[in-house]
Amino acid sequence: MTTGASKQTTTEGPRDPVRVELPPSLLHHKHLLFNRELSWLEFNRRVLAEALDETHPLLERLKFLAIFSTNLDEFFMIRVSGLKEELEEDIVEPSPDGLTPAEQLHEIGRGLRPLLAEQMRCLRADILPGLAAHGILISPYKELTKHEQQTVNAYFLEHVFPVLTPQAVDPAHPFPYISNRSLNLGLWVEPEAADSELAAAHERRFARIKLPPTVPRLVPVDEAQTRYTFLGELIAANVGALFPGMRAGRCQLFRVTRDADIEIREDEAGDLLRLMEQQVRRRRFGDAVRLEVTASMPAEMVGYLTQSLELTPDDVYVSDGPLNIADLMSLYDLPRPELKDKPIQTTAPAAFAQPDAIFAAIRQQDILLHHPYTAYSAVVDFINTAARDPEVLAIKICLYRAGQRSPVVRALIEASEQGKQVAVLVELKARFDEESNIEWARQLERAGVHVVYGMVGLKTHCKVALVVRREAGRLRRYVHIATGNYNPTTSRIYTDFGLFTADAEIGADVADLFNFLTGYSRHKSYRQLLIAPFNLKERMLALITRETGHAQAGRPARIVVKINSLTDLVIIRALYEAAQAGVQVELIVRGVCILRPGVAGLSENITVRSVVGRFLEHSRIFYFQNGGADEVYIGSADWMHRNLERRIEVVAPVRDERLRQQLQDVLAVYLRDNVKARRLLPDGTYEHVRPTGDEKQAVNSQLFFSQPTQGNFPAGETN
Repeated sequence: MTTGASKQTTTEGPRDPVRVELPPSLLHHKHLLFNRELSWLEFNRRVLAEALDETHPLLERLKFLAIFSTNLDEFFMIRVSGLKEELEEDIVEPSPDGLTPAEQLHEIGRGLRPLLAEQMRCLRADILPGLAAHGILISPYKELTKHEQQTVNAYFLEHVFPVLTPQAVDPAHPFPYISNRSLNLGLWVEPEAADSELAAAHERRFARIKLPPTVPRLVPVDEAQTRYTFLGELIAANVGALFPGMRAGRCQLFRVTRDADIEIREDEAGDLLRLMEQQVRRRRFGDAVRLEVTASMPAEMVGYLTQSLELTPDDVYVSDGPLNIADLMSLYDLPRPELKDKPIQTTAPAAFAQPDAIFAAIRQQDILLHHPYTAYSAVVDFINTAARDPEVLAIKICLYRAGQRSPVVRALIEASEQGKQVAVLVELKARFDEESNIEWARQLERAGVHVVYGMVGLKTHCKVALVVRREAGRLRRYVHIATGNYNPTTSRIYTDFGLFTADAEIGADVADLFNFLTGYSRHKSYRQLLIAPFNLKERMLALITRETGHAQAGRPARIVVKINSLTDLVIIRALYEAAQAGVQVELIVRGVCILRPGVAGLSENITVRSVVGRFLEHSRIFYFQNGGADEVYIGSADWMHRNLERRIEVVAPVRDERLRQQLQDVLAVYLRDNVKARRLLPDGTYEHVRPTGDEKQAVNSQLFFSQPTQGNFPAGETN
């Protein structure tokens, strides 16, 4: 429909869009890039959307609310703290999209507050009433019966009161240090004395009570543990016991988030292990960056805390409900399977049913694993078999996040005790896993394992294991290269790929890599592997440029990439140029993406989608059509500057044609997802991908792969 004023006739046909001329640098061009921090907020919005999805079971929805909160904690501890440091140091250098630190902080606050309100509405209006309807109740202390209050008061005296340490502020006691992410009660206290002179001499004081982290946040009211009350409310109801002879005001809950980004000068470190231990301890004393308070807290107390913590009103986030929703995840441990997702049926490679056959199976053909649909026991069995096989001479492995109780580490210790040469690179700088990795490093060293703590100036983020075995008078190398960590716990909730191969060239490359990591080798050329920071970025750019050339020559040209984040400006520029040349670029980016797709003359040939669902999408796959001679790679690296320039990363070609086709099939399913996929629009927002008129059925990629007939590879069998 057109109005009379807009009617016009023309004989011209459709015109090609004017090509957007790319400047020498993409820096500070808002029309070419999204802001990284705001893109991350959009990712967490997608996490929150899963909590709002009423098709999920109730405890799964609660899980997504908790993930939303823990994601925000890390965002404030690392990203927001960095912006605040720049602001305090008068650094005005804009972000790649052109926003100053002050502008970014303002936009973060503006975008985040509505999300927090929606999170709390979901908890209070949907999740808690829904759980109550299923017999799981969280009741305010004041709504408990007299008998129930007596029961929980007895619990307070026996389990809580002895570990509480109230801290008052007066001239002899300065404002206490509030530890990172701790829950606290704040209140005013004053003497009860009727003598006005005595009362005047003892003015009202602020007091803080830290909720002990060793006591569950939810206190059971009944023996069946189906009804609970909040620990904070229980302490508040008994606060008089902590301040005898004083008049205690109403308790108010608050929480502080602090800067937790560790900065180290590795080039000056004589002992990296000891330095990391010191830095982990110092992390607890970082500057405050966020204050969370309940809506009932009086303005006077909010102002007092804000000033005492050296924050501004913009750093205060008011919650109309429980603080730290992640604490409610204790409910997830209840034996209520009807309120959770049904367990998936995992598979395992057929040859791995017999440990003695593992190496023979890998010699015969490469084996691809797809976790969590393929049981992680296949990887553990590989390491265990290597540890016990008398023909295995050496095991080398990179550990980034091994977890708390690692069967992989236990197998490596056993291998060392069996007299094998075991070398383990433990990355001490793995953020928020530093303490766990320090402990594993010490245990491995005590077992005689050769432990390396990482590289100066680089994080070792690759996921690689090498087994050297004696066979028929010669040595053969067996390699496992993965997209995810050697952590069986997270393997159940992260999607990842692993490749077993006895390929001689890949084995030689991995051997050279370990010589570089553990010794003084400066080997930088590799036969098959793409390794950052040496040749990975250069090779990726060459692959993108090759597709551009194919498109310009009229040959088939297509790029499909599945990664976690896309922020590297050089890669983005190459993708824009490829799209302008006619290359179809399809990106599956779970989290941050600062590339702007769908812009006429720039990126109309680029699509970006994100899949957020039951499992955390963590796998990285790189597909290049190459004029019909397809190439596929998997590995540990995202397309971020830090991965390509400041980390040791490994990306491996999938040389087996059968496995290449399997990975192409996997990518095709993600591109068909019309249930959990969301499409990135040119304005930076995401929209759900829904079935079109031509599509007869909904496709949920994660459910698709969990079906043994679909997600299972030919090498696998149903357990």
